Amino acid sequence: QVQLVESGGGLVQAGGSLRLSCVASGRFTYISVMAWHRQAPGKQRELVASITSVGTVNYTDSVEGRFTISRDNAKNTVELQMDSLKPEDTAVYYCTATYRFLLRLSDTWGRGTQVTVSS
Repeated sequence: QVQLVESGGGLVQAGGSLRLSCVASGRFTYISVMAWHRQAPGKQRELVASITSVGTVNYTDSVEGRFTISRDNAKNTVELQMDSLKPEDTAVYYCTATYRFLLRLSDTWGRGTQVTVSS
């Protein structure tokens, strides 16, 4: 019932910054958690950062201190500010949402946006 659209990916040199955005639309009662995952070539998909509707955040160790996740509940958007980017941050980044529609709890994923960091 929820669709997610990511934007903001691109090519950047090491040490640079990018800001990813994700907009949720569709039919839902409540989005409890929004998050960013990433998958690099040949690697397992991993959780990068998550944020609850009340602003509780979590980061994977490799990005803590460099990435910042934020959320606008009124606009149903989530952002990921990425600073001090490293080549190992290169991956497809996916926006995810855990949401309720009526009494059902569901997850959905966006199509992903490519982030490439050159050295």
